[in-house]
Formats: sequence, C-alpha cells, structure tokens
Amino acid sequence: MKRFFSSLTMLCLVFLLVACGQGPEVAEVGKPAPDFALVDTKGKTWKLAELKGQVVFLNFWATWCPPCRQEMPSMQVVYSSMPKDKFTMLAVLSNDDPALADAMAAKIGTTFPILIDPANKAGQAYGLTGVPETYIIDKQGIVREKFLGAVHWDSDESLQMLKKYIDQ
Repeated sequence: MKRFFSSLTMLCLVFLLVACGQGPEVAEVGKPAPDFALVDTKGKTWKLAELKGQVVFLNFWATWCPPCRQEMPSMQVVYSSMPKDKFTMLAVLSNDDPALADAMAAKIGTTFPILIDPANKAGQAYGLTGVPETYIIDKQGIVREKFLGAVHWDSDESLQMLKKYIDQ
C-alpha cells in the first residue's frame, strides 16, 4: 500500500511538472508569425495581419544595446533599398524609452518605424531571448528566418536572402 501511494505521488508530481512547464506558443521558423498590434513612436498603429503580401523584417532592439546600435545603419540601407510595396521593416523597442529611441534614430539617420511594446506582449509572443533579435516573415505570414544577435544586413548574403523572399 505504501508503494502504491509513493508511485501515485510520483506520478502526480510528474504530471504537474509537465503541465506547468508548458508556456504559451512562441514564434517558430516555418510556422505562422504571432499577430500583434503596436503603435509606433509617431502614433501609427501597425498590425502584422494587415501586412500579408509583404515580406516583414521584424527586429527587436533597445537603445542601451551596443550590438543593436551597430546593426541599425545596415538596417537603414536595407530599408532604403527594398521596394516599399513588397517589404516592411519594423523595429520593436524592447524595455526602453521611446524618446531615447527617437533621439537615437535621428542621430543615426534611420527612418523605418519604431514600434513601442510597453507590456512586452509582442516580445513574449515571439519568445524574445534578448536583443537584437530579428524575424523574417514571408508574404503569407510565415516566420522564415530567425536571427539572434547583430547582423550586417547590407551584406550580399543578407540582401540575397531578403530578395529571395520578396521575389517568391
């Protein structure tokens, strides 16, 4: 009898660990991108669902992050060179002050939208592990690429990867 209760207790503990360990689904390559509605620093609302038909470059960043600041100029090169009707670049500010982000954008010369995620809901939906973190979402709304850390976005390799999704 003692062995039965011991086994039953162990089984219940395993069940609780498995059940409690499952968090919300997060963005995965090959699966639909989690939708969001965020306001940019200029007051415009951006909804991912409304961007179907375009390749979306979704970058999570912060002004206090040196690698984020380093990759911003190459992001601007990409943003300026891609067709606006087929490509959208969105930079989601993570745990930072929007006024600092606008000041930094002005200093660096970036013109792509900076979205504010005050409750970190988009960050949670994407399973954000740090910044910078970038997702490439295809025209059908599927996450096709995930990049952890800074990338030289204006490199031939990065530009070819982005154009591949734009031309599909």
